[in-house]
Amino acid sequence: MKLRFQTSGLRRLLYFIAFSLFGYCGYVLADAWWFQRDASAAFERPLKPAPEGAVPPPVPAAVERNDAVVGRLVIRRLGLSVMVVEGTSAKALRRAAGHITGTALPGNHGNTGISGHRDTFFAPLQNIRRDDVVSVTTRKGEFHYRVVSMTIVQPDDIDVLAATETEVLTLVTCYPFAFIGSAPERFVVRAERVISESAH
Repeated sequence: MKLRFQTSGLRRLLYFIAFSLFGYCGYVLADAWWFQRDASAAFERPLKPAPEGAVPPPVPAAVERNDAVVGRLVIRRLGLSVMVVEGTSAKALRRAAGHITGTALPGNHGNTGISGHRDTFFAPLQNIRRDDVVSVTTRKGEFHYRVVSMTIVQPDDIDVLAATETEVLTLVTCYPFAFIGSAPERFVVRAERVISESAH
């Protein structure tokens, strides 16, 4: 009788844990969906027109606060479209892709680093190819990059984010894509800025 009571109690506990996990996963997915929808809608709203003859401001070198929307990243061939926010906190990466603070912003000379989770927004990167075009749109314009390499590195290999003289884009996610738990490596996509109209 005692064993049956213990088994029944254990079963209830396991059900409670399972339902709690499902509930949390549902919350995370819903929160990310709502954030992407609202951030995209806000990003699409036109800015107030500048006074006639005003010189447009330069592309800023930094975004002042974490979680501020930087822009939208699109890889059309992969069907990938995600809003990008400043910073790579757990909250930021749960809701969006994150601009790696300290790296250049799109439109500035240097290495622009953007990170995302391999099992959500950056999952399509497992099918990326050389010459794929990555578009990043900010309030300052649309910038196109052509993929030149894909590499796998260790988590402490920060050389991939080193400053560069030319405009490059570095996308970072965990690897392997199908790994269960905390993935041991990083998948890095490097793309170079394309100015030509043929990039569209």
